[in-house]
Amino acid sequence: MRIGGLASGIDTESMIKDLMNAERIPLDKMHQDRTKLEWKRDAFRDVNKLLGNFDQNMILNMKLSETFNKKIISSTQEDAVRATGNGANSGTYRINVEQLATSAINVGEKISKDEFDPNKTLESQGFTGPIKFRTYGKDTSYGEDGKNYREHKYEIRADDKLSDVIKRINDDIDSPVRMTYDENSNQVILEATRTGKYNVDDAGENAGPEIDFSYEGHDGGNFFEQLGLKQLPTGDEDFGEKGAQNAIFTYNGAYKVTTQDNHYQLNGVTFQFLNETQGEATLNVTNDIDHTVEKITEFVEAYNEIVEKINESQREQVFRDFPPLTDEQKSDMSEREIELWEEKAKSGMLRGESFLSSGLANMRQSWYGTVKNDGAFTSLTEIGIETSADFMDGGKLVINEAELRDALAADPESVQRLFSNNVEGEGRGLINRLEDAVETTIGQINQRAGKATSVSLDGYALGKRMEEINSRIENFERRLENVESRYWRQFSEMERAISMMNQQSDMLMSNFAPGLAQ
Repeated sequence: MRIGGLASGIDTESMIKDLMNAERIPLDKMHQDRTKLEWKRDAFRDVNKLLGNFDQNMILNMKLSETFNKKIISSTQEDAVRATGNGANSGTYRINVEQLATSAINVGEKISKDEFDPNKTLESQGFTGPIKFRTYGKDTSYGEDGKNYREHKYEIRADDKLSDVIKRINDDIDSPVRMTYDENSNQVILEATRTGKYNVDDAGENAGPEIDFSYEGHDGGNFFEQLGLKQLPTGDEDFGEKGAQNAIFTYNGAYKVTTQDNHYQLNGVTFQFLNETQGEATLNVTNDIDHTVEKITEFVEAYNEIVEKINESQREQVFRDFPPLTDEQKSDMSEREIELWEEKAKSGMLRGESFLSSGLANMRQSWYGTVKNDGAFTSLTEIGIETSADFMDGGKLVINEAELRDALAADPESVQRLFSNNVEGEGRGLINRLEDAVETTIGQINQRAGKATSVSLDGYALGKRMEEINSRIENFERRLENVESRYWRQFSEMERAISMMNQQSDMLMSNFAPGLAQ
């Protein structure tokens, strides 16, 4: 803690403060230079963020087949059969659904509550394990009898109640079976979670139940029969497994298909069966031109935003009389005054950065060449897209929607190849050429201003310059500390000298004062 002016009465602290303010002028300039570099780096990164989002979203979307090949599929019987398929060929399809695929279900007889209590353990009521059953299908192994099946096995644990076993069966992802206990009726329901018949012979005929729990060699206690379930219905009985059947449909009046699922794929179209049809349902597959026009318009708007952003950065006025504010200057200004000042101080931050201009020129050049391919269109103008004739637009793209729609209706595959033909040379698509130019510009900005995720100042040009300024600031601050200490020592010496003179003066006055009084 320093206190000056005790002997001289001079405001030493204020004088040293004023002297140090003058000494700090070069330091303030260095801080302003560093702030300018930070602003420039952030401005570069804003451009890079815009380019990166454009590359990862808009350019990627223009490479997707769905952008150009999305289909609209209508059905004359929407409640019976529908379809999807972006890779489908346009045309008309006739479908006659004769039968839907259904799941196997086995409803057990009512269990006497006197004989079975679901709240008690199974072992205490005479149930023994293990619980075993088979399911059939193409993804299973061959058994000794030559059939395709998988055996499912669950032990009955000491404290298991019916709810514990049901949960274990239902949670088994390898088992296409669901078990339910209805407390109201005291009945057990066992059903397949998939549609169709899987337990069939070589001729495709029914060879037994889908959920087989009484096959030959079954060595566990017949758990399911104890719960009132029967394997197969006989005569007029209401119990036993029922319901499993395959879907049957006829395609275009000639091709009859049997399938275990209520959906089927042909010619890139996936047909979904909801009900049996009343005769034939007609499905029309057409290109979704509205979707493609929307995606191309979104892309052009995003591209034009980049063109405008880069052009504005090169036209912005530079206000050299508005350097970054120091903390002391900010303390004397309102928030609005600071905002207006910094708006001018940041203006023109990227002006004159030649690689931005050259990068934009390379992007514009991407559109001018032809794309050699087997389709009807080889240039952008042929599908109704061209650069703006207004010089002030700086190369923005303009869409003639009517011409674009005509091109998409005439040859959508050619439009897709024009944009995204992923080959080298003269056949390279316009989007791929643009992507090359965009990624080159992104790389140049990374070298100049670093990536958006960069924290350190290493590895890019502006960061190295900021490191140099930081080093100069540190050295200058140490020098200022020495200068300030020197000022205080000098003023302290002056104060000590004045104090000694005052003491001598007081001593002389005290010695000569009586004589003067006579």
